Amino acid sequence: MADSDTIAEEEDEVFGLPPTTLADVRDALEAGDESRLAELTGDLHPADLADLVEHLPARERRELVALVPGLVDGDVLSELVEGLRDEVVALLAPGELAQAVQELDSDDVVDLVETLDEEGQESVLAALAAPERVQVEKALAYPEGSAGRLMQVEVVRAPEHWTVAEATAHLRSTGELPDQFYHVVLVDPRMKPVGYCTLGRILSSPAATRLRDITEDSFRVFHVLDDEEEVARAFHRYHLISAPVVDDNDRIVGAITIDDAVRILDEEHEEDMLGLGGVAGDSGISARPSEILLGRAPWLGVNLVSAVLASMVIGLFEDAIQQIVALAVLLPIVASMGGAAGTQGLTVAVRALATRDLTVANAGRVILRELAIGLVNGLVFAVVIGFTSWWRFDDGMLGLVIALAMVVNLVVAAGAGVLVPLTLERLRIDPAIASGPFVTIVTDIVGFFAFLGLAVVILL
Repeated sequence: MADSDTIAEEEDEVFGLPPTTLADVRDALEAGDESRLAELTGDLHPADLADLVEHLPARERRELVALVPGLVDGDVLSELVEGLRDEVVALLAPGELAQAVQELDSDDVVDLVETLDEEGQESVLAALAAPERVQVEKALAYPEGSAGRLMQVEVVRAPEHWTVAEATAHLRSTGELPDQFYHVVLVDPRMKPVGYCTLGRILSSPAATRLRDITEDSFRVFHVLDDEEEVARAFHRYHLISAPVVDDNDRIVGAITIDDAVRILDEEHEEDMLGLGGVAGDSGISARPSEILLGRAPWLGVNLVSAVLASMVIGLFEDAIQQIVALAVLLPIVASMGGAAGTQGLTVAVRALATRDLTVANAGRVILRELAIGLVNGLVFAVVIGFTSWWRFDDGMLGLVIALAMVVNLVVAAGAGVLVPLTLERLRIDPAIASGPFVTIVTDIVGFFAFLGLAVVILL
């Protein structure tokens, strides 16, 4: 037991912000102890520092930045959630901001700038040296969500006829290499990328080996206007580490690296999950209440419309419910099972659309599969709820009614879980955000109508 506790403590120290640090920092802030604050924050990883800043209230955040000069560098700014970057940038003196952004590669500066408000963007751009500012402004001129926005302009290039000896000599002599790079991109005389070599292959090959003889089969090229999500999916599909980006003349203008592709995939996954929950406007614990309200209110409004429509369907059968009170008792079961089945199919379909596993070519097969699953589930649970209702209300026909309604609702819910997101995708509406309310409307209305309609036909 003691060993497991020790392992857990070690994991807390290695992964994430140490559990006592936040409380210790707040105590040091209250005491105004600058040396203690420097000691507590000095060895923290930038991601953990950003986590610390995010967890502090606004007043204590300002005090921390003021009492610990140099606390927020470029890496910390990159790790902060978007909603806090404006506030933290405004806390930095011009000299601190200049030093922070100059430590970043161009793609990280672009990612930082595009999330700031106009005042914050001007502050960051003013802090850059003229050449870097031109590069960032050029990247910002590309459409949002494009490969041009995602790429870094710092690329290690070499003529394809160079030898390993010439390449290594160039790498040793050049004064400006990217902080992270994995390939040397080979170019022809027109600066068109024709292949790349990993640093490992270069370092392990004889000095006289031509670079074009040790290129990688994974070589892919992207255009500056390619969608960043498609680029990220290509990285995942083809196991890429980096890839060059070209302009309309096929000349290399930058490169995308795996860390940026992973970030885009992570953001896409987060957007899908938040969208399915109807909280697409939320941006974490630091989000402003107004942002949260604006993100959630529309979907609550749609849900209200769904509830009103469902209540109208119930209202059509008011006389039947008055005559057979048990119908009102069983209605929530119909709604709950239909909603759960619809959500299951919807979650799978939205994720499959996001990863391009669900396409027009295989949509028919997937829909038939989901309908079959809905039918089997409907039959199984129809038997369970049918006999339960028969026993509970001593009415076999009532058990038959809810059993039939269960089969109908689960089949319809399974079909809606796939058809609704597919339809929205064809209409160019994000299925992750918009599918949930529509599936709820379908399952509620069909479920109530089937149950109450069958009750009128069979029982009355």
